[in-house]
Amino acid sequence: MRNVARTSLVDAAIDELRREIARGAWPVGTKIPSESRLAESLGMSRLSVREAVRVLAHAGLLHTRQGDGTYVIAIDESKVALRRRLDTAAAMDIIDVRRGLDLVAARLAAGRRTEEELGALRETLARRDAAGRAGDLDGFADADVDFHVLVADAAHNALLADLYRSMSDALRDSVRDQEQAALDPDSSHEDLLRAIEDGDPARAVAVSVAILDQQERHL
Repeated sequence: MRNVARTSLVDAAIDELRREIARGAWPVGTKIPSESRLAESLGMSRLSVREAVRVLAHAGLLHTRQGDGTYVIAIDESKVALRRRLDTAAAMDIIDVRRGLDLVAARLAAGRRTEEELGALRETLARRDAAGRAGDLDGFADADVDFHVLVADAAHNALLADLYRSMSDALRDSVRDQEQAALDPDSSHEDLLRAIEDGDPARAVAVSVAILDQQERHL
């Protein structure tokens, strides 16, 4: 890291630590260096470093474990803020937002998907179906979200895929909240996959609307 000038030390330390996190110097899940090592690298006191770490922990990028150290838990503060907002969002609000994202994703995926992406969608849907037959709600929810994330990936729109991934935790919770209703057998997701496979955007959109309408009825 760069040695920091002795003006606005805490702000400078925050900026430098944020930059190191963003460039992947410490991947998510790894421990950052100790206060003493950071202070030496930055050329400032441990007190300034401690305050910078506290600020980034409050922002949701770092988490301090008493007696263990400080770990990176996120790299993007905007995504942290969105995740916190989604955690408090009403289930109907999430479905309303999905009506925008899912319909665009399905339409674009039907025209842009690759054979490799179709294979990944088939595998994920098979995992979803197996979890449903086994009554494994957590496994079902994970596979369901993975399927829709893959549809967004197949749209080949990086912003859309990022937005969908940022909602994945909220989507997973919404599936779990449906409990037994989520596990009831239906062919809607197979229908969506066939529409995407056939390259039929209109049908993919219509099936996506039907899926969301069904989830709304289960609320």
